Amino acid sequence: MSTPHQRDFTLDPADNERLANLAGPFDGHLRQIELRLGVEIANRGNIFRVTGADADAVERAEKLLRTLYAEASEEVFDGQSINLRLNAAGADKIDGTDAGYAPQEVAIRVKRGTIRGRGPNQQKYLHAIATHDINFGVGPAGTGKTFLAVASAVEALNESRVQRLILVRPAVEAGEKLGFLPGDLSQKVDPYLRPLYDALYEMMGVEKVLKLLEKSVIEIAPLAYMRGRTLNDAYVILDEAQNTTIEQMKMFLTRLGFGSTAVVTGDLTQIDLPKHVKSGLRDAVDVLRNVDGVSFTFFEARDVVRHPLVARIVDAYDRRDTSDAETGPSA
Repeated sequence: MSTPHQRDFTLDPADNERLANLAGPFDGHLRQIELRLGVEIANRGNIFRVTGADADAVERAEKLLRTLYAEASEEVFDGQSINLRLNAAGADKIDGTDAGYAPQEVAIRVKRGTIRGRGPNQQKYLHAIATHDINFGVGPAGTGKTFLAVASAVEALNESRVQRLILVRPAVEAGEKLGFLPGDLSQKVDPYLRPLYDALYEMMGVEKVLKLLEKSVIEIAPLAYMRGRTLNDAYVILDEAQNTTIEQMKMFLTRLGFGSTAVVTGDLTQIDLPKHVKSGLRDAVDVLRNVDGVSFTFFEARDVVRHPLVARIVDAYDRRDTSDAETGPSA
């Protein structure tokens, strides 16, 4: 039986409010860290002891606790913020190796404050968006693909690097028929575009977004409305791109004009197209992977920044799908 590793340390200065913020209600934040890192955390006041079978995990826990304590006087933590810090600290391991990453290079400034990438893939994604004209963010829901793209677009608009912001989604029926929805065409497709409205409202505030929509500085539209257009000095985001056809994807990518940036996001595990139709996003990954000026960032379950259960759910489905692919359809 291996000898457990142990580290004793003191968090200075002693401050009961910061300690309570760090520990969380009923020590919930400490339990969250214990579960993710596989350690045990004990404390008496600001004197802490971390114990675990893995020396690296114990060291990570101490470093994270020191960092959180330093920030505890300025930010009120909740379960989500602790989860994000764990992701950024490379709390998870892959095949027993560190998920290390280079220091953050890109910080986005919007109304809600400064937004930085959490973890290596988000940081790579932001850097790619800042340095490429066409960018693909591919991966499961909850990894920040659309949120970070919208944040980058809002910053570009605020700094007058682009003149327009265009957010696009394919209006694909996910098991529901558009014809049965009430209203005209714009009202029928509006629910498909709602996540983009929500992200904009959070970044800029409702009143400013509504004013810019009225002036057509911001445009939110179904993909079909892009045909025949050339988009100059614009920031264009295609969301839910897994539901484009090959023809639609080619049409969208060839709309890009001078001074424009395009970001394409999607999840290849949630395709709502008919079974015989190949996803335009999957095709683009195959065709454009090695084209200069086009960047690809592939997110994984460990990049999920929603509730920790979401990452485990994504992993469970991935394992099932991999097993089905290897064994073939059951009789």
